[in-house]
Amino acid sequence: MQELEKINTEDNRFEALFNSASLGIIVVDIKGHIVMSNHFANQLFGYDDVGLIGEFLEKIIPQRFHKHHVKHRDGYIKDPKARSMGIGMTLSALRKNGTEFPVEISLGHFEKDNEKFVLAYIADITMRKEAEAKMLSQQNELEKEKEVNDLKSRFVSMASHEFRTPLSTILSSISLLAKYTESEEQPKRDKHIDRIKSSVKSLTDILNEFLSLGKIEEGKVDIKPYEFNLSEFINSLHNEMQVLLKPEQSIQYSHQGQVNTFTDSSILKHIVINLLSNAIKFSPDKAVITINTSITHSTTSIQIIDQGIGIPKDDQVHLFERFFRATNVTNIQGTGLGLHIVSRYVDLLKGTIEYTSELEKGSCFTIKLPSELVIEFN
Repeated sequence: MQELEKINTEDNRFEALFNSASLGIIVVDIKGHIVMSNHFANQLFGYDDVGLIGEFLEKIIPQRFHKHHVKHRDGYIKDPKARSMGIGMTLSALRKNGTEFPVEISLGHFEKDNEKFVLAYIADITMRKEAEAKMLSQQNELEKEKEVNDLKSRFVSMASHEFRTPLSTILSSISLLAKYTESEEQPKRDKHIDRIKSSVKSLTDILNEFLSLGKIEEGKVDIKPYEFNLSEFINSLHNEMQVLLKPEQSIQYSHQGQVNTFTDSSILKHIVINLLSNAIKFSPDKAVITINTSITHSTTSIQIIDQGIGIPKDDQVHLFERFFRATNVTNIQGTGLGLHIVSRYVDLLKGTIEYTSELEKGSCFTIKLPSELVIEFN
């Protein structure tokens, strides 16, 4: 009789603790049936106090996890150990009304009357996840702000250096122009006027590159694809670039396949002009710059090959990073933004950019774009 009273007392204590706990507690048998659920668990899942009894545990787990959960459940029953579930993962539970919520679960086990049971302690961590998401959002904002400030700082540093030379050239040329008053001194005036024009173009290029990067970073670049003749497009750019060629430099162009492609010609123009400008700038006098294009039903390819100074092997991994300049071009004017912008534009056109380069032998850049650009609207 005393032994029975002791068991009843223990059962009463367990039931009191079970039902007063401010934590969801569910007891499952070896077949996965829920045999007990406390009041907190019932409220948590939206059931009345007997609504979960007899149901499979998967009743409160989203459908997409059922298959894997049954395997994990059976494995745990065969070798039960007290532990937390889903360490490093976000576990999801399912309410009666079909809504999901994040949970944290710890497992325990016991035997009674030679039967094995599993205890699941379930905590709703919705508020914690919301707080974590808020903190992560704030952290991302701070990182973005830091990145923007770093970008501004590096631009100011770069601009102060890159602006100094052309501004000094403009100032000195204007001062010298004032001294050439005689008509026979016109060639000297022309020389300084050309220097001023070149310096103004350099300043404009720097500002345009930074404005382009700003638009890309802010997601303000509109993609407007249409069908056009690629050969005519390249020939037009070829004519525009003639004024930049060094003495006896030349551009050779060849095309294979279909002639029409469907993409954004304005963005493609930025890409090709930047690559051609680099090919001209980094190649010596008398060098030949080659443009090869081809179009198939699926791919438009543009290849630009120069005979320039090449890119050091160790620098190539950083080639498309913002403000990066190779170690062998520090004495040549540039912002280090051009190739970064090119790579971002290529991404916008759903394409790829590849390159090969060897010191003192030149570089080859290959752009591959879909021959028919499809724009996805969010």
